[in-house]
Amino acid sequence: MTSPQSLVAPWWGDQLLREQPDDAVWARTRRDVTWAELRDRVEQSIGIFVAHGIGPGSSVALRLPPSLTGIWSLLALWSLGAQVQLLDHRLKPAEVQRILDLCEPRYYVHFTDRAPALFQDECEVYVQWRRGGREAVTGHCLVQFSSGSTGRPKVIGRTSQSLRAELQAFSSLDAMPRRGERVLLLNSTIHSLGLIGGVLHAMNTGATLVFASSLQVDVLLRTLAEEEIDAVFGVPFHYDLLGRAPAPPALPHLRLAVSGGERLTQEVHERFSDRYGIRIGQAYGMTETGIIATDLPGEFAPPTVGRVVPGVRTRITEGKLWISLDHSPYLQDEGTDRYVDGWLNSHDLAGFDENTGALRITGRSDTLVAVGGLKVDLMEIENELAQHPAVREIVVVQSNGIEAHIGAPDGLTASELLAFARERLSSFKIPRRIHIGPELPRTANGKLLRTAELIHAAYAASGRPRGPLPVTGDAR
Repeated sequence: MTSPQSLVAPWWGDQLLREQPDDAVWARTRRDVTWAELRDRVEQSIGIFVAHGIGPGSSVALRLPPSLTGIWSLLALWSLGAQVQLLDHRLKPAEVQRILDLCEPRYYVHFTDRAPALFQDECEVYVQWRRGGREAVTGHCLVQFSSGSTGRPKVIGRTSQSLRAELQAFSSLDAMPRRGERVLLLNSTIHSLGLIGGVLHAMNTGATLVFASSLQVDVLLRTLAEEEIDAVFGVPFHYDLLGRAPAPPALPHLRLAVSGGERLTQEVHERFSDRYGIRIGQAYGMTETGIIATDLPGEFAPPTVGRVVPGVRTRITEGKLWISLDHSPYLQDEGTDRYVDGWLNSHDLAGFDENTGALRITGRSDTLVAVGGLKVDLMEIENELAQHPAVREIVVVQSNGIEAHIGAPDGLTASELLAFARERLSSFKIPRRIHIGPELPRTANGKLLRTAELIHAAYAASGRPRGPLPVTGDAR
């Protein structure tokens, strides 16, 4: 029988740490971080983790804020042959506990919950040995999570082999950042595009990563100009922000702008192109599969996301995109019904252009939506908010942000609902707009309306106040 220590394959990325000159700049924040410092910090982290008993086959839940510390902690754990369960730093304690109970890691590496949300150089690290935790029981080196419709997160495993294959796919794309170029990385480094297309690709090619200390548009523009940025990776929110800048500076070095994580609108695409003379490229993928299709130079416009990358097989069945995988990416029961006979149902509505072969993504066939590059299941939000004693019925939809429509005949205020939501949901899952009334609109046969357009039309037809109202100011 194979021992747990031998399940997780050795990480091949150690060679990436050794290949670059000591004095070359690996990353820039408020200062330059050389490759020599990165190697030293990874070695120091390895020493700390070994002292706590972490080694080959250890299962480790890692939850650190966006930081250099988070990156070299992850690299150190992989170097030790540990399985890393990567948790978002914004999760609330109840959400973290659900994952810890579900996955039973032997160690929990975390921070104090007082770290700022924006990228920082370093943060405190606490290593907690968990009584009752277990060693890795699969060969996956990376475990990630996405929302589940029952409140249980989908547990997604990636092997060292699959990460390496995705990195090779990125390297095969001519437009990706090259040695000596500077990349402003705005994507989260715990999600696939930021981690693999950003951090690992830069390590593989010798590109320099640049991290912004603020998302204020003047800070981003100053960073783009002063750091002579060649490429920027972000989500549509970042490009919407930059596209609204009234008088951006000239950016002669900028040649590439890539958006991923959620749907890019044509409006944002056109506004950014008008401001900067560069078309936003796209990188389309899933946590379960990694990168699927790209249009890095921005040859196409939304809803087209580009051509399928080398090595990925896809098909369209009944209007839905399916991706071929050797095995199910799910490590728990939640989500396994999406994987059938070697094919994963993306639940994205899609089609291929007859002339170019490019992939179009036109919508979703389920309740999973993207918010700021993060996957959120609207049913999870419904299930949590429905537990408030005043809520009799609820529908959560997405329409220019997450909306919650509440039926509360006995009375309920938005402030009361938000206070309840903040105790149970991460900030990015909390509805931005709320409508509360005695009852919700229904179809002719008595079913709740479940699209934003129909709900809004029903409000207008009934003469009710136009809803839902935005949640602003202290209420958020």
